[in-house]
Amino acid sequence: MWKNINLEECLSHLGRQRDARDIGPPEKRPAITISRQCGSGGRTVASKLAEYLEPHAPCGCHWTIFDHNLIKKVLEDHSLSVRLAEFLPEASKSLLGELVEKLRGTKPSSSTIVEKTVETIWQLAAAGYVIIVGRAANVITGRLPNVFHVRLVGSLEHRIERVEEVYDFDRRAALDYIKSQDAAKRHYLKEYFGWDIEDPELYHLIVNTDRIAYAAAAKLIGAAVLNWFKLPPAANAN
Repeated sequence: MWKNINLEECLSHLGRQRDARDIGPPEKRPAITISRQCGSGGRTVASKLAEYLEPHAPCGCHWTIFDHNLIKKVLEDHSLSVRLAEFLPEASKSLLGELVEKLRGTKPSSSTIVEKTVETIWQLAAAGYVIIVGRAANVITGRLPNVFHVRLVGSLEHRIERVEEVYDFDRRAALDYIKSQDAAKRHYLKEYFGWDIEDPELYHLIVNTDRIAYAAAAKLIGAAVLNWFKLPPAANAN
């Protein structure tokens, strides 16, 4: 279902970013965060969005998706973390330091893994040409000028049907899963960063996937990203 969301793609992305030339300064390397209600199609929209934007990446780069599982893999693998650090410019390091110090001041006893997550997401976004799904990425990268923030929402009924389909749950299990996942997301953002996940000021664009199908939502977001960053036309455009 999500063929372009896998570790192999992410490893290739790190190698390409390291070797790529002329991809522009950090502020010109676009990145996207996707926050979503459980069952609103976050991974599916991200997958289709990467496909839509791929022709607009510079030579040597590709749009790559990092979700929770792939970010966790980077956190566990020191060599990947070192490779990511290569892409972090000095100006971004200063802003990242401020964010981590603030986090330590509010949650000194339990924030170590959160700090590492913050660093990883920041480094990915600074490198550019990534779509980061979840993990408070919108708040973490809120001060980076190269990041576009999206929120996906939908009715509870629609989301229950989606979770039943994807995970082969019955209705009761799907409802319980949605409630626990949404509660965990709200708690994480509030507990560590002090924000309400539903605050519209956190996002450039909020899309209701009840009313806009996943493929259309990806195109809508993609068009907004192209316009926002004034990205050049596709390389194969006439």
